[in-house]
Amino acid sequence: MSELSNIAIIGGGLAGCECARKLSRAGVAVTIFEMKPEKYSPAHSYEGLAELVCSNSFRSDQPDAAVGVLKQEMRELDSLVLEAAEATHVPAGKALAVNRELFSDYITKAINEDENITLVHKEITSLEAEELADFDAVVLAAGPLASDALSESLAKAVDATHLYFYDAIAPIIAADSINMDIAFWGSRYNPDDDDYLNCALNEEEYHALREALIAGEKAPTKDFEKEIHFEGCMPIEALAERGEMTLAFGSFKPVGFTDPRTGERPFALVQLRTENLNKSMFNLVGCQTKLKYKEQDRIFRMIPGLENAEFIRYGSVHRNTYVNAPKTLTNELALKTHPKIYLAGQITGVEGYVESAACGLWVGTLLAAKAKQLPLAEPPAESCLGGLLTHLRTEQKNFQPANVQFGLTPALNRKARKKNRKALYAQRAREAFTAWFEEQKKTLEDCCL
Repeated sequence: MSELSNIAIIGGGLAGCECARKLSRAGVAVTIFEMKPEKYSPAHSYEGLAELVCSNSFRSDQPDAAVGVLKQEMRELDSLVLEAAEATHVPAGKALAVNRELFSDYITKAINEDENITLVHKEITSLEAEELADFDAVVLAAGPLASDALSESLAKAVDATHLYFYDAIAPIIAADSINMDIAFWGSRYNPDDDDYLNCALNEEEYHALREALIAGEKAPTKDFEKEIHFEGCMPIEALAERGEMTLAFGSFKPVGFTDPRTGERPFALVQLRTENLNKSMFNLVGCQTKLKYKEQDRIFRMIPGLENAEFIRYGSVHRNTYVNAPKTLTNELALKTHPKIYLAGQITGVEGYVESAACGLWVGTLLAAKAKQLPLAEPPAESCLGGLLTHLRTEQKNFQPANVQFGLTPALNRKARKKNRKALYAQRAREAFTAWFEEQKKTLEDCCL
């Protein structure tokens, strides 16, 4: 009998579901504890598993993008999340975006129909909860929105005050409230695409919008919490404060566009990405915010074409919880102080949907091999999955969550033009992962593929 025949997973998000499906493939009995619908975090509202609370995009699918390479590695490892994403995708140019509800429904159905997985709708408030007592191991995949009680229990387990940052999400508006006499279709690098709607701003409109964002009333931060934003998801008003042209050179850059009303390139441009296949809802790209709702009504309607915008979901800010992984976790992502408790997903210090799912996928694969008592080497550091895992064990003065990027992998150690480096990193990552996969193929097939 394996020492890992019965495993509990706390959290039914991307990482938890990936981990559970991988363990199930190994014949391990899995129980997922998911607190919804008994209790919801401040950012969740949908009853299903794997709810996406920020963007509906899994980012670039391009073969030379680090996240595109990571997704291909995950496909090789039979990712449930990517299976669901591809089954429920919506047009998004070179990105992989999904219909949120259909995506959640797909994963919920897969988990519910898996005979090795038991789904229990119950909040776990402590790593020492009696519900966990009879399991051989526990995987904490509660995500960055772990409840206060569970977060406090985790803080005690790592014998330190754990870290946190604030994450902001963008508003979603109804398509039929957009003025299509002003908004126009097209993507930045392919004008013929119709995956994005665009609202052009002239110089006066841009500066008025920026000033309103800066002056707008923000939702307050709790007195006992220091506000720390993750650089990759800054509120738009915080970016606006950084400089007069920060937005125009960033998410509002007009490069590649011609305003059909003027025949000229706009001074700035706001993009709207479709949220579903019938294009009835749109996400304001780059407009994640902590503005109060009444201010979002007023300020975002200053964007030409959105003067009558109907908000289906307002933007908001929530606290994200994660540990200092290099100090608190083993190389197998188990707590150093509690070796039978593993962490998976964003709570480890990876950032993003794809990275969270990849982390859960790896923990599930690792535990599946352990359950089968099969040797499994770690993906090489040159691969994107290996680079993420390396990040989680590399001590830093100020450990911060990281999206997948080629900077997490070893340097190329060869001269190359800047424009060629990304392709070279991607090629090396693919070759390294492929070689590793072939070497580990028997173990992977015997345990969980």
